Amino acid sequence: MRATRILMGMPITVDVGGTSNGELIDVVFDYFEHIDRRFSTYRADSEITSINRGDVPVKDWSGEMMEVLALAEQTKNETDGYFDIRRPDGSLDPSGIVKGWAIRNAAGIIQRAGIGDFFIEAGGDIQSSGRNASGLDWSVGIRNPFNADEILKVVYPRGRGMATSGTYVRGQHIYNPHGIGSPIQDIVSLTVIGDDVLEADRFATAAFAMGRDGILFIEQTPGLEGYVVDANARAISTTGFGALCLP
Repeated sequence: MRATRILMGMPITVDVGGTSNGELIDVVFDYFEHIDRRFSTYRADSEITSINRGDVPVKDWSGEMMEVLALAEQTKNETDGYFDIRRPDGSLDPSGIVKGWAIRNAAGIIQRAGIGDFFIEAGGDIQSSGRNASGLDWSVGIRNPFNADEILKVVYPRGRGMATSGTYVRGQHIYNPHGIGSPIQDIVSLTVIGDDVLEADRFATAAFAMGRDGILFIEQTPGLEGYVVDANARAISTTGFGALCLP
């Protein structure tokens, strides 16, 4: 059973194999709605907005908030500060890590229901497991950032997570924290495959902020593979990426 809904400001698709019962899919979408209510910087009633207004003391922050902020600090340390959820005005914006974290948790909901074949996609970040309704490995296309109708590569994650950061859909929204908030102009799309979608997501955001050096960071980080398209439409991949494109 497959369904797509608009939540967290983006289309989210959940495809659960082996069942026609929509209740589990509803539970997954309810979870994403819960995450939006807690972490959306666009909602006046969210916890993160209340924190940024100074309305909530640290002792009253939720366990989920503390977990995400701890992951953000860990990622900042692991990426030499290229991943940073603190905006120039001092407020917190955890959106660069929340999506992957939420998808991973949603996958856990499905797995705990005893289902091993599923696919979750939210805003280009993906976690899949098992096989699709045709009995084949799930496959994911990487779009050409200069031509949305063209697929550059087809990836077979086989249980690994996948995330893409770029400027070709949302415009310039990732900045180099070491360049006084300078925009990234030398690359336009960076896809990362990691052990799970959280690992892929948090490092994709950081590596994109590194610009052209980001793919080198992915190459040197154990457990990660990547594929980048630069501003001149040239593609570079890590040494192990090609194996993920074999059916």
